[in-house]
Amino acid sequence: MEQDDPAEALRELREQRLGALELLQLAAGSGLAAYAVWALVLQPGFRRVPLRLQVPYVGASARQVEHVLSLLRGRPGKTVDLGSGDGRIVLAAHRCGLRPAVGYELNPWLVALAQLHAWRAGCAGSVCYRREDLWKVSLRDCHNVSVFLAPSVLPLLEDKLQAELPPGARVVSGRFPLPTWQPVAVVGEGLDRVWAYDVHGGQLSGKAVSCGVPIKASPGPSSTSVPGAPVSQAG
Repeated sequence: MEQDDPAEALRELREQRLGALELLQLAAGSGLAAYAVWALVLQPGFRRVPLRLQVPYVGASARQVEHVLSLLRGRPGKTVDLGSGDGRIVLAAHRCGLRPAVGYELNPWLVALAQLHAWRAGCAGSVCYRREDLWKVSLRDCHNVSVFLAPSVLPLLEDKLQAELPPGARVVSGRFPLPTWQPVAVVGEGLDRVWAYDVHGGQLSGKAVSCGVPIKASPGPSSTSVPGAPVSQAG
């Protein structure tokens, strides 16, 4: 039976320690990379916003964008996306004829990314992305509003929308419904679901009065109409 070589055993031990050290370095590097993304891409938009109003960025899926447009397509007036992120909803709205289309986003990196997407699509001079706090933007001339925000800020958003939107305006909320408003239409399933709300005479059509404005999205397997609300018909 061969006797173990102490030098060989020591070398193997050092290699094992080196492997553990490499794993530790890899973990530390991943953590630093994640922090860099947060510091450079996400945090700049949060520094000027109170903690209770901060909303993390999660881009809308293609199906979510499609559902938003199904509830806004063909409507006149200014269209805005509050917290527009990389600008995908604004760009899609412009392409389907919702003009002017404006996105409000506080994070400068996301605004730059949205402008890049618009330039690559040949729409750089047609869509508008503004680096502004959505809570300070006036909505008095906005007739179509898209929001994909966290549930924690939606009660405050309701107050702002109610106070500022003109009669006939429509709000489409993605992922989460407005907590106390009654929708006139719901489209999609799960996280792809969006809710439409109409404002008439300073009040909500589903909450106080019936607006009577037809909705363009047609009911189907992924679309439902709300009792007492106008029934959707395909355009």
